[in-house]
Amino acid sequence: LSSVKPSGAEYTEMDWEIYPPGIYEILKRVHNDYDAPVIYITENGVAFPDKIDKNGRVNDESRIEYLKGHFLQAHRAIEDGVKLSGYFVWSLLDNFEWAYGYSKRFGLIF
Repeated sequence: LSSVKPSGAEYTEMDWEIYPPGIYEILKRVHNDYDAPVIYITENGVAFPDKIDKNGRVNDESRIEYLKGHFLQAHRAIEDGVKLSGYFVWSLLDNFEWAYGYSKRFGLIF
């Protein structure tokens, strides 16, 4: 079994493809296939190699763009009739990733 990465795609530090339209596609599919009364996204986040710059700040543009893209697609799904009632970003703080320990930064707060 092998996989092929799409050319030109962006990836997270976990080597997961970044594809915001995917959240729209799955929301629409669940809505259509299961006639879900409401849907909650209980975990959506991303790990990037955040670093503190010389001014003590974290330039987190990649995470901001990731979330913005996914929020826009979730909003698009709502406009198309999906009853999305909650969206929880993963995660407020960094967490222990089973295979990576604390080396992958998912937290909104550094």
